[in-house]
Amino acid sequence: MIYDTITYEVAENIATVTLNRPDKMNALNTQMRAEITDAVARGGREARVVVLTGEGRAFCSGQDLGDRETAANLDLERVLRDEYVPMLKAIYDCPVPTICAVNGPAAGAGANLALSADVVIATESAFFMQAFTQIGLIPDAGGTWFLPRQMGMAKAMGAALFADRISAAQADAWGMIWEHVPDEAFRAHVGKRAAHLANGPTMAYARIKQAMFAAQDNTLEAQLGVEAKLQGECGKTRDFKEGVVAFMEKRPPVYEGR
Repeated sequence: MIYDTITYEVAENIATVTLNRPDKMNALNTQMRAEITDAVARGGREARVVVLTGEGRAFCSGQDLGDRETAANLDLERVLRDEYVPMLKAIYDCPVPTICAVNGPAAGAGANLALSADVVIATESAFFMQAFTQIGLIPDAGGTWFLPRQMGMAKAMGAALFADRISAAQADAWGMIWEHVPDEAFRAHVGKRAAHLANGPTMAYARIKQAMFAAQDNTLEAQLGVEAKLQGECGKTRDFKEGVVAFMEKRPPVYEGR
């Protein structure tokens, strides 16, 4: 696929997907959703970590309400089912860790796009906003699923009903994101975090994701079974053997991701 609304690059096992409609604050249209879906899936095959970020002053302002194609066929259920679901599942189901580097405002579906990543790192000046009630809608793009799990029902309900801006510092304190960092250190810090994952035990990371996601619906007994199965699989990887040898030799491990 040729990308017109995003950029995609792979360097040192890090795939970076950049939303690239800065004049529209990286608002999501039909084409961008298809390109993000394709690029994230591609990154999962070609790299050991996928970073999703935005070009310009915003991460993503949400649905492009001026998108003529969407406006001409304003069937929100169809758009969500056919365009948002594949995009969000590509991120959520990605076989390698995903980082959302929120470089600026993330509103509406843009906020929930960010929350679909495994790890969210925001610049200090960024904010998140469930803007849906401002136009008579409910949070979508996974918002009603992600928010209660990440910040608790009380905060999630308030965020959805009031559509207040949530600063990066608040989002961090409430457990909505992993961390926020000063603007001037943001790019370097994200690069460091991505490199850590790109050089880590990729097969273990994939199973961590499986286990964490399964735990949300499992009983303790069922989850202990999941852990045993996945740990058994990890124990058969080259990376586990390398980790043990490196520990015994008192040196940093060199993981191959297999």
